Amino acid sequence: MEELLTLKDLLVKGDVQRALLIVEELTEMSRNYIIKTIRNYAVILLFHLIKQQAENRTTRSWEVSIRNSVREIQRENKRRKAGGYYLTPEELLEILLEAYLNAIDEATLEVEGRYEPEELEKLINREEIINRALTLILPGESN
Repeated sequence: MEELLTLKDLLVKGDVQRALLIVEELTEMSRNYIIKTIRNYAVILLFHLIKQQAENRTTRSWEVSIRNSVREIQRENKRRKAGGYYLTPEELLEILLEAYLNAIDEATLEVEGRYEPEELEKLINREEIINRALTLILPGESN
């Protein structure tokens, strides 16, 4: 909130250069929040895709969780007023790759059998899971 008050004060004073710096800072803060939110949902999405592949089965709750995670990622990524998206497909892929390690750690707690992350990774195809997640997330794909 303090940044907005400072921004207003700078604009009233006509200090456009410093005002633009604050706008850039606010934009970066907003973008970081969106990325963090998308990453959190990506962990949940990947977690369930990993479980599906590792156990070669699915459940209704996993399917619902996958759909909900995809919807939330799409919702967070969509620019409501300006149109378009905050993150490109390449940036979404990068987030999925970052979230993958957390998802593997979470999956080791629930996949049938007891696995360390390294053992679980040998049972699944990382590239296939990441590509499946990206396909589900990208706009225009049927979910």
